[in-house]
Amino acid sequence: MVATPESKVKKKVHAILKDRGAYAVNYIGGAYANNGTPDILVCFCGAFIGIECKAGRGRPTALQIKNLRDIDHAGGLSLVINETNIDYLTECLDAIKSGRPPRPNYGLFAPAPEPE
Repeated sequence: MVATPESKVKKKVHAILKDRGAYAVNYIGGAYANNGTPDILVCFCGAFIGIECKAGRGRPTALQIKNLRDIDHAGGLSLVINETNIDYLTECLDAIKSGRPPRPNYGLFAPAPEPE
């Protein structure tokens, strides 16, 4: 089976998460699944992280952005990771480990959420 560009990003993300000791699972949609759920759900040092992986010029859908914002509003961290910003994942994990709250980066792909 040929790996898609997005699956290559997911593989790199999982390698980083595994190296850091994070718990991570792929979310696979189906008939009874919640549409728009991030590709990878992570628990790291007590933090919940939702990661949407994209490749090339891929952008999250409106529903994916809504779910990413919902994660942020619930106190988790949401990220959109592609080939060009995969290092941001490492920065976020370092921040979490040191007790600094990282910022979500879906603003790179969509308007930032309104402040509460």
